Amino acid sequence: MELIVLAGGEGSRLGGRDKAALVLGGRTLLERVLGLVAPDSRVIVVGPRRETTRPVVWTREDPPGGGPVAGLAAGVARVVDDVVAVLAVDQPGVTASTLTRLRAALSEDVDGVVLVDAEDRPQWMVGVWRTAALSRCLPETPAGSSLRRVLGGLTVRRLPAEDAEADDIDTPADLGRWRDRAE
Repeated sequence: MELIVLAGGEGSRLGGRDKAALVLGGRTLLERVLGLVAPDSRVIVVGPRRETTRPVVWTREDPPGGGPVAGLAAGVARVVDDVVAVLAVDQPGVTASTLTRLRAALSEDVDGVVLVDAEDRPQWMVGVWRTAALSRCLPETPAGSSLRRVLGGLTVRRLPAEDAEADDIDTPADLGRWRDRAE
């Protein structure tokens, strides 16, 4: 299973800070996500190039800053496996165990498996998908499209999030809470 890391957001609610470069527990958010998969796993990072401790395939959404669907389209275009995990860089509660649970829940009768938060809202950027299903549903012009609208038409299994798996870092307050947890 390959991994697409969506790391091209503008971090506007964080004052324009690069979320992938934020440090939590001594590692950047990008390095935390890269550490979730085996060293020999193929990882595609969608976003501006950054220094990493492991080799990755870099790509950019078109246009840069074009949103998560544009990022997903850029990543899917580089996938070679039949199954791919998709993770946002700003969800530090996701663990290797999360990916294992998502992958185990992917059966022949569904296109993908996504985490759902405590309010049963799908977390579209934390999932495992059949690559062919993603390719079929992506619009020709993905920039600015709604991830919920694009992926919502697929057959999706919902997996309840555990602990803080569905929590992300969007604001300075979110970052402060995560830093407090990491200490």
